[in-house]
Amino acid sequence: MKYLFAIILLLACTSLAVSQDYNTKKTTSKKALKFYLEGEQLNKRRSHEAAVIRFSKAIKKDKKFINAYLLRADSYYAMNKLALAEQDFEKVLALDPVFEKRVWYVLGVIEYKASKFEEAKQHLAQFLSYEQKSDRLKKQAEQYLAYSTFGAEAVKNPLPFKPVNLGMNINSKYPEYLPALTVDGEILIFTVRLGNQEDFFVSKKENGAWTLRQNLGEPINTHENEGAQTVSANGKIMVYTTCNRPNDYGSCDLYYTEFINGRWTRPYNIEKPINTGSWESQPSLSPDGKSLYFTSNRGGSKGGKDIWVSHRKEDGSWSEPENLNINTTADDESPFIHPDNETLYFMSNGYPGLGGSDLYFSKKQADGSWGEPKNLGYPINTQANEGALIVSTDGTTAYFASDKKGGFGAVDIYSFELHESIRPKTVTYAKIVVIDADTKQPLQAKLEIMDLGSSQLHATLDSDSEGEALACLPLGKDYALSIDKKGYIFHSENFALREVNTVLEPFVLEIELQKIPPQPTEPIASTEKPKPKSNPVILKNIFFETGSAELLYTSRGELARLKKLMVENKNIKVQINGHTDNVGSEEDNLRLSEARAKSVVNYLIDKGIDGSRLSWKGFGESQPIDTNDTERGRKNNRRTEFMIVE
Repeated sequence: MKYLFAIILLLACTSLAVSQDYNTKKTTSKKALKFYLEGEQLNKRRSHEAAVIRFSKAIKKDKKFINAYLLRADSYYAMNKLALAEQDFEKVLALDPVFEKRVWYVLGVIEYKASKFEEAKQHLAQFLSYEQKSDRLKKQAEQYLAYSTFGAEAVKNPLPFKPVNLGMNINSKYPEYLPALTVDGEILIFTVRLGNQEDFFVSKKENGAWTLRQNLGEPINTHENEGAQTVSANGKIMVYTTCNRPNDYGSCDLYYTEFINGRWTRPYNIEKPINTGSWESQPSLSPDGKSLYFTSNRGGSKGGKDIWVSHRKEDGSWSEPENLNINTTADDESPFIHPDNETLYFMSNGYPGLGGSDLYFSKKQADGSWGEPKNLGYPINTQANEGALIVSTDGTTAYFASDKKGGFGAVDIYSFELHESIRPKTVTYAKIVVIDADTKQPLQAKLEIMDLGSSQLHATLDSDSEGEALACLPLGKDYALSIDKKGYIFHSENFALREVNTVLEPFVLEIELQKIPPQPTEPIASTEKPKPKSNPVILKNIFFETGSAELLYTSRGELARLKKLMVENKNIKVQINGHTDNVGSEEDNLRLSEARAKSVVNYLIDKGIDGSRLSWKGFGESQPIDTNDTERGRKNNRRTEFMIVE
C-alpha cells in the first residue's frame, strides 16, 4: 500500500520520457525502435514479461537507448523485481541525470524499500534539489527522505535482539501467533491455525517452564474462527475477535467471556457503541479493566485503520469510542497497553520507519493524550511488516510471533529481552483475597488505590465471587489501598514504591474484613471505660511529621474514610490508639503516641464528628507488632489504629 503511488508516478514519468525520446530521435537503430515500440504496447497491456524481452532486444541493438531502460525498469517494478528495476534506473541517470528528474525520486523509494537507506537519502535529496512543479510530490519526497534518514541511523545503531523460541509445549508444526499474557506472567493464551481453523490454546508457567498447551475448548472455541484476543490482568476476562457470525454488527466484532468457577462463560457480543457495521478487532484491556483499546476502520478514522479506546462506565456499559491522537492517515493497529497503563505499543506504517509496518510505542501525557511515538528500532523492525507485540509486567521481556527460520513450524511464538530505551515503567502487582474475618468466606468488595503523591485515583477494582482482585502498581510512586464493603469496617494498605527502582516480588495479601458491630438504636451514654467491640484496625495511610503529631496532607484520604464510617454508622463510638517504635525514651514515646492519637481525634471533631463518640489512648512502645531491630520493623510499629468501642 505504501508504494502504490510510486507505480503511478513511475508510469507518468515513463510516458513523458517516451515522448521526449521519440521526438528527439535518441536512437539511430530502426530495429531498436521497433523492439521498443512493441515493448511499449505490451507494457500498456501489462504483459510485463514479454515487454522486458522486447526492451532487452532494443537495448542490445542500442546500448544507450535511454527510454528502453526506463520502460524496462517500469516492467521490472510491476513484476516486483526491484533489484533489476534499480539497475535500469541507475543506468538512466548515468546516461542523462536530468533526462527525467522524477527518476531520482522513484529510485530513492525503491532503495528505501530495499533498506538501502544511505543511497535512498542521496537520490531523494538530489530530486529535491530540483525545482518541483508538484507540491504533493515534493511532500512525498520529503517524507521518504525523513524515513531514509531515520532508517540509516537506526541500522547504524542496532539494539540487542536475541529471540528465544518458547519451545515445543507452545509451538508446533502449525502456525502459532497473537500471544496474550496475564499480569503475573503465569498464563499464556494464543491462537493456533489448524488447517483452516483458528482456535485458542492456553499454557501455564510452572517452575519457570511452560506446560503443554491445552485447547481452550467450548464454549469459546467453535467450528468458526476465533482470534486476536486480550486477557484481563487477573486472567479472568477475555475479549476477542470473531467474524461473520449471524448476529454480528459488521464483518468482525469483539466478544467477551469470563472465567467463573473454573470455566469460561458463554461468550457475548460486546455490542454498541464498540461494535459497528465496520471492522473491529485487535483488542487490548487496560490493567484495571476500565479501558478497552482496539483497531477499527469505522467512520471517523483518520486513516485506513485506526486505534480507538472506550472506557467502562459505573453501570458496566462502555463509552463512545475515542480516536487516539497518535493515529495517522495510514494504518495504525495492533495496540497493546502495558500494565503500567501509561505505555502503548502499536504497529503503524504512517511514521518514519524501516519499511512496511513498524512497531512503535507512545507514553501517556499528563492531560491524557499520547506523546510522539518512538520507533522500537532495528533489528526489531525491518523492511517487512512486523507483527503485534506484548510486553511482560516488569517491562523486561517482549513476546511476538515470527516466521523466522529454525522454528517448529511456519510461525512460532518467541520472546526477547527488551532494551532499556524502549521499556515501559517497571510494574509490580498485588494479588488480594478479601474474606469475612469470622466465616472466612470470600467477599465481593470495592478496592480503591490512590496515588499518595498526587492524591489522584490510580485504580478502582472489585474483588470477584472468589474474593480475588489484582492491582498493578508501577514503581516510582507511593500508593494507598482501601477496601470497602457495606456492613464491614474498611481496611487499608500502603505500598511505598516511590524510591524503588528494581523489580519487586508481588504483594500477596489475604485481607479479613470485620463486620461492623450491631448498633444500639440510641447512643449509650457511659462514664465507664469503653470496651472494644472490634479488633484494632491499623490506619496504614495516616502519616505524621517526623517526631511530631502534625498530620501530613497525604493522610487526608484515610481520615476521610474514617469520618465516612462514623457518619454512616451514627451510633458507633471509636477509640484512636497511637503507637511508636523504641527509639528514644519510653516517656517521650508515650507522650508522642498520645499526641498523635489526639491529633486524629481533633481532626475528626473539626470535620463535624461529635467528640462524645471519640476517645484516644497512647501506648508508646509497649505494644510492638514487629521487630525494632530493622527500619521496616520500626516503621510497622509506628502506627495509628482505631477500634469500635461501646
